[in-house]
Amino acid sequence: MNKNSFITHCFRILTAMTLGMTGVGVASAADKSNGADNFYKSERVIMQKVEFKNQYNMNVAGNLFIPKGLKQSTKNPAIIVGHPMGAVKEQSANLYATKMAEQGFVTLSLDLSFWGESEGQPRNAVSPDIYAEDFSAAVDFLGTRPFVDKERIGAIGICGSGSFVISAAKIDQRMKAIATVSMYDMGAAFRNGLRHSQTVEQRKQIFTAAAEQRYVEFTGGETKYVGGTVHQLNADTDPIQREFYDFYRTPRGEFTPKSSSPALTTHPTLTSVVKFANFYPFTDIETISPRPMLFITGENAHSREFSEDAYKKATEPKELYIVPGAGHVDLYDRLNYIPFEKLASFFSKYLQGN
Repeated sequence: MNKNSFITHCFRILTAMTLGMTGVGVASAADKSNGADNFYKSERVIMQKVEFKNQYNMNVAGNLFIPKGLKQSTKNPAIIVGHPMGAVKEQSANLYATKMAEQGFVTLSLDLSFWGESEGQPRNAVSPDIYAEDFSAAVDFLGTRPFVDKERIGAIGICGSGSFVISAAKIDQRMKAIATVSMYDMGAAFRNGLRHSQTVEQRKQIFTAAAEQRYVEFTGGETKYVGGTVHQLNADTDPIQREFYDFYRTPRGEFTPKSSSPALTTHPTLTSVVKFANFYPFTDIETISPRPMLFITGENAHSREFSEDAYKKATEPKELYIVPGAGHVDLYDRLNYIPFEKLASFFSKYLQGN
């Protein structure tokens, strides 16, 4: 197997990288079959685009959702929503933010740095530290809104953002309640593959390729992108890739960017993706306590191992909620699976005291 084929093989194992889009754009006619409604909008919610700086002086883009009739003269609870790794807020995060706003919460979906409308060069770069910082910057923004109670801010992390929000919450105690949905531990997924299917030697081969690629890019060569959701299906496409393809490459969740080639959507840069090797979000997860944590995963989700691992390592108060019959991507947008009532009761209890 030559080097390029080997790298392709390794990143097919690392299906954690199969999530996302860059740039700003428009969705095609949405596919709402089987309960899917990724581009859901509500007449009961007002949405406005916002922008704020993170600690690295980078602009972070977001959508602020405010329930109609909200008393802006009072202080209200708020929730930050993070999208799947490499995705944009228009994919899954907006849906969750809209639905939670319907429950009376002020919500904010954001584009992580290097993706979507947020700043960061090169595009599609991986930086777990900056991703976690973006969540804290979102707290900065929400906590300074006159209609938000800065003591009642929570966060939801979907897929890869589940690990980023845990990383952020460990050192930012302003996040008072944390929920994850279909969480990926991006560090473990990179190092080991799903179900520990990747060897140390295979990991080292990726390190070698990334290091050599740094010379190429340092001297002005083209950026190399890896992983990501396939753009075509064939007889050999594995079931997990098919699951992601059904969301990212079809009208169900596809979002066509204006400022980036569709060929690059969901694909991180080779030279930066290796940074996940040093990312251990569940180390010291117990220090989040006594702030509550809710881990939501599908009964049939290929990522279930990560939520179960986090739950085992976390301390009380904590809860593992398994959605019967649901797979990993089902919880991105299928309204017949996503337990919004569970999320609402969790945040109502811990952010509103009800």
